[in-house]
Amino acid sequence: MNKKERVEAALRGEKVDRVPVSVWGHDYEREWSVQTLAESTAENYSRYDWDYAVICPRNSYLVEGWKAKYSRSTEKDKPPVCDYSPIRSSNDWKRIRPLEADYGALGEHLRVIQLVNHEVGYDAHFAMTLLSPLGVARRLAGNTADPLLLTMREDRRSLHTALRIINETLINFAIACLEYGASGIYYSTDDWASEGRLTQDQYREYGEQYDLEFFDAIKSRSKFTILHNSGDHIYFDMLSTYQVQAIHWPAHLEGNPSLQEGRRRSGKAVMGGINEQRLLKGNSVSLIQDEIATVLEQTGGEGLLLSTGKPILPGTPTKNLDAIRRALS
Repeated sequence: MNKKERVEAALRGEKVDRVPVSVWGHDYEREWSVQTLAESTAENYSRYDWDYAVICPRNSYLVEGWKAKYSRSTEKDKPPVCDYSPIRSSNDWKRIRPLEADYGALGEHLRVIQLVNHEVGYDAHFAMTLLSPLGVARRLAGNTADPLLLTMREDRRSLHTALRIINETLINFAIACLEYGASGIYYSTDDWASEGRLTQDQYREYGEQYDLEFFDAIKSRSKFTILHNSGDHIYFDMLSTYQVQAIHWPAHLEGNPSLQEGRRRSGKAVMGGINEQRLLKGNSVSLIQDEIATVLEQTGGEGLLLSTGKPILPGTPTKNLDAIRRALS
């Protein structure tokens, strides 16, 4: 099997010659430039001979067109900080207007997709990272949930106005990403779909309806749609009904199903299985290989795309990433 055939078979839950694997994460310094973000994505893919790739851009790229300002990071392990948020009161949500798919930072990242497609797309599938409307709204509000939670209590109509506009922009941008060469979309709920953030009823109102609209809009275009849920005690059964090819979550966190259980409950391909925090430890090679062996045994290796439960952090030792690849050789 080549890499695309291997991933496609795993997404369908069919037998594969080897479980597909990939790991990705932020490089806070290099992700600010079109050229260096594309280079770092391609380098990570090639260095470890991964089976698929995910572009991991700066989180602020989706809100810069709405005048949110984030400091550019000069160190690869320090995330950018919000310097200015256009959201000062609940009324400010009503001032959000749709953005064109190629406007500002969005257009820059379409160029990133073109470059990655040139380096990776012939051999392997790759996905572009997008946040859900709630995730975008949090970045717009200064990367804090408090303004959103306040507006939910005081002026829910204003927040819905903004979420609809954000979702319209996201849909148009996602379609452009696919037209520019991305195989699919890596869509993150940004931990909003979990008990510690919202109730299930709240998520249905402020999250689910927009998620469903988004996935419906791209379902005929995307070959590799991944739903990522980053929190603990996630609303797995609600999210497992979405029209996606794979579900990605940190199965090791409290209150989350194992990959085996998640596959049984969703009927979809599952992604994850490796504890990204363990990867940071310099002496954990044997633990990582044991963890992979356990995941393969539990799932039978079918309907599985091996990865970490979340994007890895800068500073993850290369020997641990090498260990992942060796465990599947």
